[in-house]
Amino acid sequence: MSSTTERNEKKPLAILTEDPVSWKGQSLVSVAQITPKGFELLVTISQQMRDIVRSEGGDDRLKHKVLATIFYEASTRTSCSFQAAMSRLGGTFIHVDGQGNSSAAKKKESLEDTIKCLECYVDAIVLRHPETGSVPKVVLSTTKPVLNAGDGIGEHPTQALLDSFTIWDELKDDPKIVVFLGDLKHGRTVHSLAKLLSQLRPQSKLILRFCSPQILSIPDSILEYCKNNGVQYEIFEDATKACQDAQILYVTRIQKERFETEEAYESVKGCYVVDNALMDKVPKNMIVLHPLPRVDEIATEVDADPRAAYFRQMENGMYVRMAILALVLGKSSP
Repeated sequence: MSSTTERNEKKPLAILTEDPVSWKGQSLVSVAQITPKGFELLVTISQQMRDIVRSEGGDDRLKHKVLATIFYEASTRTSCSFQAAMSRLGGTFIHVDGQGNSSAAKKKESLEDTIKCLECYVDAIVLRHPETGSVPKVVLSTTKPVLNAGDGIGEHPTQALLDSFTIWDELKDDPKIVVFLGDLKHGRTVHSLAKLLSQLRPQSKLILRFCSPQILSIPDSILEYCKNNGVQYEIFEDATKACQDAQILYVTRIQKERFETEEAYESVKGCYVVDNALMDKVPKNMIVLHPLPRVDEIATEVDADPRAAYFRQMENGMYVRMAILALVLGKSSP
């Protein structure tokens, strides 16, 4: 008989479709799991969650359910929005700071053992870890749903889903040109969103434009993913030129923590700044998004521009994560 480990190594990731049953009890590791119809289902439930929060504050569909949020890297928006989402649906959460002195990681406990212990207490797990591929590896040996909140420079699927929801919600239509600006080499939010957009609209007229310094260019694997889905892409270094005729500008910070030396970071720090001067040169209806936190890549003066949607984007994050939690815990209906 095969061992549990041998069986788990063959465990495939679920494909998440328009059937809520396909989501129940499943981990969300990669945007590759999301079908176009599955995304439509998520949009519908996210809209319902927004209506519920705005009218009633939430409901009790996840009463007596417990979520673990485990973060080995710093997080404000992702951890808090998941915690708020669980609370809005009547559930509770326990939070583990994997960097803190109270974490068993300080005693050299393996990530796999930490997760195996915590799944004894909870119904689902949200995990962020600095090692690329760590979350997919953990999922092989878990029995409870694990939601990938970022694995190194790999993926951040729930961010990509809330970004896509925001794009749809702002435009009320499919985008034709989306510009990614900033640190495209290390930006897992960019990697996930570019993949998700290309698979949601395969063989479409969508154009993805990647604008960055050469040393922070988008990985070839992402370009290949777009190509395989029949989505056109273009490479730029000039932000103004990249934004011409665009509907969406997706800005990312230069991720200092990913650089090997201070000198390498300083060479590209502040290379792009979205300010009122730039906004005067771009399309009048171009929406600006950012996964946050920002450093100096979007001037605060832009916050007053109605095209600045990044705080609306953050609010949408709670609704989308409410929908994800309800789906994976089998409570998409009250």
